[in-house]
Amino acid sequence: MGRGKRSLIAAAVAAVCAVTVLTVPGTAFAAPAPTPTPLPTTNPDLTLPPSSDTDLEAVRTRLDALYHDAAVATDAYNAAEEQAEKQSTEIVELAKKIAEGREALAGLKDRAGAAARAQYRGGGLPDEAKLVLSDSPGEFLDGAGRARQGQRATEGLLGEMTRTQQDLEQYAKDASAQWQKLEANRKAKATAQKKVEQQITAAEKLESELEQEERDRLTRLQEQAAQRAQTAWLDSGALAGVDSQAGPQGERAIAYATAQLGKPYVWGAEGPESFDCSGLTSQAWASAGVQVPRTSQEQWRQLTRVDVKDMRPGDLIVYFDDASHIALYLGDGKMIHAPRPGRTITVAGAGSMPILGVVRPDA
Repeated sequence: MGRGKRSLIAAAVAAVCAVTVLTVPGTAFAAPAPTPTPLPTTNPDLTLPPSSDTDLEAVRTRLDALYHDAAVATDAYNAAEEQAEKQSTEIVELAKKIAEGREALAGLKDRAGAAARAQYRGGGLPDEAKLVLSDSPGEFLDGAGRARQGQRATEGLLGEMTRTQQDLEQYAKDASAQWQKLEANRKAKATAQKKVEQQITAAEKLESELEQEERDRLTRLQEQAAQRAQTAWLDSGALAGVDSQAGPQGERAIAYATAQLGKPYVWGAEGPESFDCSGLTSQAWASAGVQVPRTSQEQWRQLTRVDVKDMRPGDLIVYFDDASHIALYLGDGKMIHAPRPGRTITVAGAGSMPILGVVRPDA
């Protein structure tokens, strides 16, 4: 490798390091990611790019941190998008209620006006005068009873008008509040999108500055790290006694997920041509007739948790302390997931990443 190329790579690595320590405003939807570990300075000539396996291992750690931060921001984006869609729907429903309320109020006003006109045409005579002028006291009493009924009806009409007006005012307040939330979530979504793009761009730049031979070695290091984690997990006895079978809905979820093998990871996507991690798991279970939250963090928070020793195929395995990644358990120590940008949906060892816990959508 020429020294000019090596200097370019070193500059790229330095630029990526600078990008990853920039602070980006957080959102209410995702836990803050841990600060990535700085690249070690094992090479005495700091202008040289990674060349040894030790230096490439540092690049692997940096890439993992960048993609982890991108996953956290993706969860925040998905949550903000889901909330924005919900608020948009609620605003539409409130607008319908307001239109219906205005129409009802107009009808009530017409009825009130008709009642007032009828009273005016009746002359507005007091009951005592009507009794004196009446030829038949019985007819008068019948008329007085109808008058009292009319009075009660008028009072009821006025009460209904008041309640309808109050409802309209409340609908307007609710619509205004939902609109403010919608705008806040649009801003949160834009912030999360910016962070996702920053992290992915930095990771892609770091990888692109490596020579092909280095990229090949980096891939092998990544595979070896996953295999070491999987072996350690299996050796821990985590799967001892785990022999449960998937339920009918779990089987359908697995069938859906495995049919997506080879499709690309795209952040924020939920099919049918591409998926992110929680997009895959939520759509797999939706195909089985079970609606689960859109994001990995909400799937972890809302779904029923089970012990790893009790998990069965179809359960969802949640990874990392902040629940930023999720996969579908297949059985025999394997899972299927949408790993990260630049990768495709694949089967991997269930213990190849740090497990936070397991949840069951059909509990």
